[in-house]
Amino acid sequence: MTAVLRAEDEARSSGATERPSIGERVIGWFLPVVPDARLAIFRSVVYLFVLLDIHLLVRDPIPLSRQPELYSPLMLARLFHLPPPSLPLTYSLYALLWVSCLLAAANRLPRLAGYVAAAAFTWWTAIGMSYGKVDHDHLALVVALWVLPSAGVIRDRWRSTDRSERSGWPLKCVQIAVVFTYFLSAVTKVRSGGWSYVSWPESAILTWAIVRRPHGLGQFLLPYPGLLHVMQWFAYLAETTSLVVLWLRGRALLFAALFWLGFHVFTAAILYIHFAPTLVCWLAFAPLERFGPWLRGVRARRAARRGGQGAGGGATGEPLPVVGDQPVDDRG
Repeated sequence: MTAVLRAEDEARSSGATERPSIGERVIGWFLPVVPDARLAIFRSVVYLFVLLDIHLLVRDPIPLSRQPELYSPLMLARLFHLPPPSLPLTYSLYALLWVSCLLAAANRLPRLAGYVAAAAFTWWTAIGMSYGKVDHDHLALVVALWVLPSAGVIRDRWRSTDRSERSGWPLKCVQIAVVFTYFLSAVTKVRSGGWSYVSWPESAILTWAIVRRPHGLGQFLLPYPGLLHVMQWFAYLAETTSLVVLWLRGRALLFAALFWLGFHVFTAAILYIHFAPTLVCWLAFAPLERFGPWLRGVRARRAARRGGQGAGGGATGEPLPVVGDQPVDDRG
């Protein structure tokens, strides 16, 4: 019996040192085990941002639905035979987005409300972008809305201490969508340049964009075409190598996130072009589960300071002397 137990221990110890197979590593990459609180917080932020988006960014489907002659449906609308926009339709989508996003943000009926929000927002943005260009800054946000409901109800929501793969998969999908926002932008540049790798960065597209949008810092850069040319190459190389972000960890990932944040701040400064939906989705890389304990710690410290002052008046709980106060006995 002792020999059998020793053999089992050796088998377990040897198995513990075996490296996972390629298939297991691929599955582990797509299904990382992450804190459920991270997804719960990210999900609430995304759904609340959608409500801002329909008022500040893609805010024109309702007025545009009054101009049916200008409607040019996207491939998505043609593929699913979606009806052309009308006032009853766009008002219904608006109401559905409010109800479903508030429910999903509160972790109520997350699957039902989440998929309704995903369908309604996808249709809403398809209408808004069927009257002009398609803004690729919404790619990650739309992907997020379709994958977030898959996690279902998260116990204790923001306070959850559980970890699971069901939270890791939607976050990984959003991360991939964020990075592909940049990489596919580079692919589009190559395609629009006749599949030439150097056509776009060697062009004067940035100069043209500044002339077209003479705002902010950009107008001060027009006298320096050489600098603009370097900036084009820099942005182009950053986009083509953006896939590396998916394998970064720790400080390297933090540096990459700060780099792209700075990139968008600079783009907004010279062209007034923002990427707010993409920036929100960058939170899928962040350890958001730390926010709850940090906030509770701040509140606890404030409560402790107020309690200490209320107990005795002083920081140490000792009574504070009052000017002019007289002793209550003969011990003066």
